This record gives sequence, structure tokens and C-alpha cells, in this order.
Amino acid sequence: MSVLLKANWNYPTTIWAGPGRLAELPAACALLGIRRPLLVTDEGLRDTPMVRRARELVPGSGLFAGVRGNPVAANIEAGLAAYRDGAHDGVIAFGGGSALDAGKVIAFMSGQTRPLWDFEDVGDWWTRADRRGIAPIIAVPTTAGTGSEVGRAGVVINEATHQKKIIFHPQMMPGVVISDPELSVGLPPAITAATGIDAFVHCFEAFCAPGFHPLADGIALEGMRLIQTYLPRACERGSDLEARSRMLAAASMGATAFQKGLGGVHAIAHPVGAHFNTHHGLTNAVLLPYLIVHNRQAIEPQLSVIARTLNLSGEPFAAVFDWVLKFRERLNIPHTLAQIGVPLTNPDIIGHEASLDPSASGNPLPTDAAGYARIFRSAVKGDMGLAG
Repeated sequence: MSVLLKANWNYPTTIWAGPGRLAELPAACALLGIRRPLLVTDEGLRDTPMVRRARELVPGSGLFAGVRGNPVAANIEAGLAAYRDGAHDGVIAFGGGSALDAGKVIAFMSGQTRPLWDFEDVGDWWTRADRRGIAPIIAVPTTAGTGSEVGRAGVVINEATHQKKIIFHPQMMPGVVISDPELSVGLPPAITAATGIDAFVHCFEAFCAPGFHPLADGIALEGMRLIQTYLPRACERGSDLEARSRMLAAASMGATAFQKGLGGVHAIAHPVGAHFNTHHGLTNAVLLPYLIVHNRQAIEPQLSVIARTLNLSGEPFAAVFDWVLKFRERLNIPHTLAQIGVPLTNPDIIGHEASLDPSASGNPLPTDAAGYARIFRSAVKGDMGLAG
């Protein structure tokens, strides 16, 4: 039996998974009543065969390719102008996490009258939105990392404050996801590794987050197991469709699981990305072991379960921690933030912003601004002993 059979899943939204399913883009548009979509992607994908193919499949579609690696509000405004100028009635968010986030936020804002920051993920601010003004969304991921294709939010940088803000509304969940592994076969090993460990961090932090959510916990554990097995294969043999398909599934699983919560890795990664324009997945990959050390006393029970899931032997903390270090090394992930261009500049600002980040509320060990600043310094210098 082929391991690459097509599959349709209806959790957490409609997902059409399998090779070649980009061809079903017209059917997805018809299902959601989209006649004139705007395809939103980033500059790097603008002239690629996959984007040309997507537009050929949906005649009359527009193209907005002005999304940067860490989307800023100006990208959203430009996308909204393109959406309105073209009289579009839906969005195809196409690409990696940044393009997916931007596409979702453009669709969300297309019929709103209030400013973007009025919909930050704070309390019940999402109820300010006019639900009738949210355009339908199709998500087509080309990387396996953020899982933004099954998320109800988008991350946008407020350039005035240099802070990443989470824009949230339940209706930002795409109506259809096309999860086609053929679209990710050309992804370079370094990006495959960084995005793949991003998915692992989502699963890891969700499982370790406090609270009772067994549905999220089960999904997170299976996501970690899939990534352990298939991420090295996807990096070593980019054309391995089985590995690519399993990684796309694991990425969606990570984003589904983190409805339970995230933690300190993301709390620090968000301000680091906003201030130094680092790749989000790579930043998470570098930070993960420093937070494992920091949170050790609060996550010992979870580490026992993770060790069993990953079939690791020995004392659970040592087993998981050592495996993470070796896994990163195997995938050529740098050990320090300095190695990805982050200087030891204004650690107190990073610590303060991390303590205010929504992800901080899910960290297993309550941590103040000084604690996050200390972890940031440790990650820049590569000093594990200072992380706790």
C-alpha cells in the first residue's frame, strides 16, 4: 500500500493532504464561494513555478507578493490596498509562515473599519471585529514549521514599537488547507531544518504548558515523534515525499496543540525576531535547550513522557536534553543566538518584552523580565549554566 495516499481531514479545519493536491485549488475556491481571490505570498516565491501554477488554476486571481520574512503592518496595508483595488472576494495565503500570517490578516482586515492594533490578542478584543467583514481564506503551506495554515491568528510587527503583535480572531482559521508535499520538495536543508524544529518546539512547549488539555497533549506527543523520525529524512533527501508529507502533518499538529499554550522559547523569540529580524523557526531552534534547562524543575514529569515517546533511555531530563542537542547538531542548527547575528544588545529590553509576550503565560515556570533577560544573555553567549 502506498504511504502517499491522499487524505481529507476535518480537524481543526478542512485539510486536503497528499501529493498533487494543488490541482484542487479551483474546488477549494468553489467550496468557499471565492470567485476572484488574491494570492498572497512573499517576494521569494513571486516568480516560482508553483505560484504561476496556482494562478493558472484560478483565472482572474490577483497577486500580492510584498510580504517580508517577519511581516510588518506596512505589508498588511499594501496587501489590503491590492485586495480592494482588485475587488477580490477571498485570499489564497501561499507560502511559509510569514505569507500565511499576512494573508490571513489581510483577509481578516478586508472588511474592518477599526485599526489593526485594535484586534491584538488581548482579552476579548477580537469581539470588536465585524465578522461579516472577514473574507474566506485558503491556506497553501510550502514549509513545514509554523502550522499557520491551521491557526486563528497572525503575527505582525508594529514597527513603531519594534514589537511582534498577535492579531486574533476565530474566523481567521482558513476554510480549506491544501497540504501538498510536492510544494516543499525544493526547500533547502537549512530552511527545512529550521522550520521543522519550529514545529517540534510548538509540540514541546504545548505539552509542557500548564493546564489540562489531553487532546492537545496527545497531538503534541505524536507530532514530536513524527518530527524525530521524518525531519532528518526531509533534510537529507529533499525529494522524499513521505518525509515531506509527514512533516507538513506535524507542523499542523504543532499549531493545533499550542491552543493549550506556548512558553518561554516563543516569548523570547518574538522580541528577538522583531529587533534583529531573525528567522523565527531558527530562533526557536537555538533557544529550545536553554529553556529546557531553565524550566527543568517544572517539567520533570512531562520530560518522562517525552522520553518514552521518543524512545530515549536513561534519566529523563538528561535523555531529552542530550537528544535535543544532538538533533540540532545533526541538522546543523547553531548553538548560540550570536551565530545567527544577534548581539548582546539591550538584554533588559528583550527580557521586558518577553515577559509581556502572550506566550509567556504558558511557560511552566513563572519567569519575570530579569529571568528572561538572563536566558537571552545565556543564549547569545552559549552558556547553558546561566540559563537556570
